[in-house]
Amino acid sequence: MTQTQAPIRVLLADDQPLVRRGLALILAPDPAFTVVAEAADGAEAVALAHRHRPHVVVMDIRMPVLDGVAATERLARELPECRVLALSTFDVDELVVAALRAGASGFLPKDVSPEELLAALRTVHTGEAAVAPRLLTRLISTFVTAPASPRPTVPEAPPPGELTAREVQVWRLLATGLDNTEISGTLEISVSTVKNHITSIFGKLNVRDRAQAVIAAYESGLVRAGDC
Repeated sequence: MTQTQAPIRVLLADDQPLVRRGLALILAPDPAFTVVAEAADGAEAVALAHRHRPHVVVMDIRMPVLDGVAATERLARELPECRVLALSTFDVDELVVAALRAGASGFLPKDVSPEELLAALRTVHTGEAAVAPRLLTRLISTFVTAPASPRPTVPEAPPPGELTAREVQVWRLLATGLDNTEISGTLEISVSTVKNHITSIFGKLNVRDRAQAVIAAYESGLVRAGDC
């Protein structure tokens, strides 16, 4: 971080004080981050986010009063500029998919290293999705087996016919767990062209990031469990 860059403002939401303290201790030595508040449940997280306007909320998805999924839905609707990084004790968790569908920009299991946490916070802050592509497809292929009920914060995807043939190819490869470099090699196009296609796909699907695009691919039937 240069002297001209303001630190990334982080709100920590977890019902276990020890977890919150551990996360705060990881962030404290790095001047690129500042913890602006801590919350013990989802309702408090939403209220504190309105008060402190963090860039990123680190959100445990299993909390009392208001769980992390419902809190993420509210933040996506009420403070769309605030990014959510979901946390779970389990690698494969149905609520993680619900949180990603609700608007979370990334997911980490609670046993990640400090370096992985810091990298994920930076990624989410830039507007990208922070979740390993193949972990994302494993999560979604496990739990997204049929179209979900429409959610107000995540409009339903349009039919694939509204995308160009190349965009459908890119979308399918993205959904099966390939990163941009792998998509580039598979289709024999440049990485910058892949990025342009993905930007267009996000716009046409009306999704915010890679995670929601993968969910849309499974919900639309473009890919199914076992394709990746």
